[in-house]
Amino acid sequence: MKLYQFSSQQKLPISIDEAWKFLTDANNLKLLTPPELEMKVQYGTERGMYPGQLIEYSVKPLPLYRTNWVTHITQVKEREYFVDEQMYGPYATWHHKHFISEIPGGTLMEDLIHYRLPLGFIGKIGAPFVKKQLDEIFRFRESALIKHFGEYKENAHIQNDLQETQKHEILN
Repeated sequence: MKLYQFSSQQKLPISIDEAWKFLTDANNLKLLTPPELEMKVQYGTERGMYPGQLIEYSVKPLPLYRTNWVTHITQVKEREYFVDEQMYGPYATWHHKHFISEIPGGTLMEDLIHYRLPLGFIGKIGAPFVKKQLDEIFRFRESALIKHFGEYKENAHIQNDLQETQKHEILN
């Protein structure tokens, strides 16, 4: 069985604390998931994220096909990363690393996913469809995060620093 890889990066105009709080709340997954997947969080979100946590969702990855997806949070390093692995769900293997790091004017969010598809040869045939679906899901997520937090402006922090310096010089 082939191991596939998918990665994504997005810059957010928020503090690392705000990013961590938002991204480690599994209840926010519904906001970040395309509506056609009909994601519903079943259980496991009563407490903050911790190693050993099990979270169950139901999703509809294909028309007329709904499945439960149980993820196991295997690692958490506060304000840096967490890892979830599928225990049960639509993939043969799913290992998802979520990283965040502070950047000027915000937070860099990075995802690295390794996955295997079920059904052997049939799964291999469906690999381009799955890759396309992951691309669409992460494009939706990027758009949802921009709607929720606003767009990261590459040099906004430099302009803000300059404006603060100018205000200081005018007042002195």
